[in-house]
Amino acid sequence: MRVHYLEVVSGEADAQIAGFEGVHGLSFGPPVADLGQARVAEAPDGSLVGVRAPMAPQEAPTMRTYLEVQDIAAAVRAAEAAGAVIAYPPTTQGDTGTWAIYILDGVQFGLWQK
Repeated sequence: MRVHYLEVVSGEADAQIAGFEGVHGLSFGPPVADLGQARVAEAPDGSLVGVRAPMAPQEAPTMRTYLEVQDIAAAVRAAEAAGAVIAYPPTTQGDTGTWAIYILDGVQFGLWQK
């Protein structure tokens, strides 16, 4: 299991970015349209960290981890079988890959297939 993308949604995105830069030495690029205008940094292990503002008034602050999977459709079926609610079905996002979000016991998880 490998973390592909750590997404932080915050009304204080600039402060979150400053925290990651100061604490973890990351360097964030410009906003990426395909990732909801998130500013993205690459960690030393190759995983990505994206920080963005909420895309809608009802989107609550969260930190969501997207785990890499080989077959996102199979992973979504397995999550449903485990009792998860699929918040976003597999969605291809530009050239970044295909992602999905599921919620199990109130905890949000992301799946990412390159």
